[in-house]
Amino acid sequence: MNAKVWLVGAGPGDPELLTLKAVKALNQAEIVMIDDLVNPAVLEHCPNARVVSVGKRGGCRSTPQAFIHRLMLRYARQGKCVVRLKGGDPCIFGRGSEEADWLGAHGIEVELVNGITAGLAGATNCGIPLTLRGVARGVTLVTAHTQDDSSLNWQALAQSGTTLVVYMGVAKLADIQAGLLAGGMSGEMPVAMIENASLPAQRECRSQLGAMQEDATAFALKSPAILVIGEVARARAQLGMPQLLHA
Repeated sequence: MNAKVWLVGAGPGDPELLTLKAVKALNQAEIVMIDDLVNPAVLEHCPNARVVSVGKRGGCRSTPQAFIHRLMLRYARQGKCVVRLKGGDPCIFGRGSEEADWLGAHGIEVELVNGITAGLAGATNCGIPLTLRGVARGVTLVTAHTQDDSSLNWQALAQSGTTLVVYMGVAKLADIQAGLLAGGMSGEMPVAMIENASLPAQRECRSQLGAMQEDATAFALKSPAILVIGEVARARAQLGMPQLLHA
């Protein structure tokens, strides 16, 4: 275990969605570097580890990425078993590949451990099938938050024919709505806005693209939340799934 870092996905929030491999890594951990969105309940699997918070949350003061890199390297070179614990999956909007590349360039072995990403967990918990025969053949995962504030190719997304799952979109609802409408997507396209995916506090706001900003405001939607945009959100009513909270 010398000079090795585990990049572990902690899942969407529900501690019961932690994978067995993630539990194994935590059981062996001496240092756990934990992100802000990770449920602290998962730390029961590493009672003897030193826990270091390196939180990152949109709109809040965050730990600089360069500092996280240096800290992982320092602990690994001390021969510690280091677990870098990330919300969701480390390689889905989690900078896992960036951290793995940086560690590898400095001679540190890295093992990636998958986690369930919030977009999948939130949709499933709401009874929304992200793919559905005859309705949606694919899923596109996008983040509304870009490092340089560059715009997404809204026209391509609007015309992709896939279910769109948008991360980090609460503060960008106006841009998402305007971009997709300008790209040709119908204002009647169903939208589900899912807050605190997989947690007991999960809430769901059902809307349509043309009204989603107004409905989100009335619902007091807060981060962290994901958006599911596509015909599959309409199909949920045909699945016999329980209805959750509405705007």
